[in-house]
Amino acid sequence: MTTIVNQTFSGKDWALVDVERAEYEDCAFHDVDWSEARLTGCTFTHCHFGNVRFNASELIRCAITQSVLQRCSFFDATFTDCKLTGAEFIDCGLRPLAIDGGDWGFVSLRNANLTAAKLGGLRLREADLEGANLTRADLRGADLSNARLKNSILKGADLRGADLDGVVLRGLDLSGAKIDLEQAGLFARAHGAVIG
Repeated sequence: MTTIVNQTFSGKDWALVDVERAEYEDCAFHDVDWSEARLTGCTFTHCHFGNVRFNASELIRCAITQSVLQRCSFFDATFTDCKLTGAEFIDCGLRPLAIDGGDWGFVSLRNANLTAAKLGGLRLREADLEGANLTRADLRGADLSNARLKNSILKGADLRGADLDGVVLRGLDLSGAKIDLEQAGLFARAHGAVIG
């Protein structure tokens, strides 16, 4: 595997490419078109993505860690078993987006529109989801332990089986959300109820 370090890629048309096991470190990608590309086993560490199009692309077992993704488009993109630890999404288009497993711990999705996103089983430990719109999101079995959900919208979301340990539950908008019995106890206690 060749490691590409400290390079800037601007205006590249990489649509439909098939890339395997490429490794990028401290690189910048600006106005790059990766639409309908297939990236397998690629790693991006401390990289910056600006206005990159990942529309209908497939990312399989890729790692995008400690990186910033700003004004990027992920329309109809698929993440399969990817690691995005510490990645920060800023003003990105994330709908519709399919995510199949992976580790998104410590990711920042602050104010992101994740309406109807399929996030079931995803590791979102200590993720920053403050202000995110998670209306009708599928979060079944997700690890949301210690995630920040202040001002997020969870109307109609499916939280059954999700780990909510350490999450501040008071004040969340859960109108129509699906929760399990254990979570019902957590929400009741968060609002001052005594269960006994």
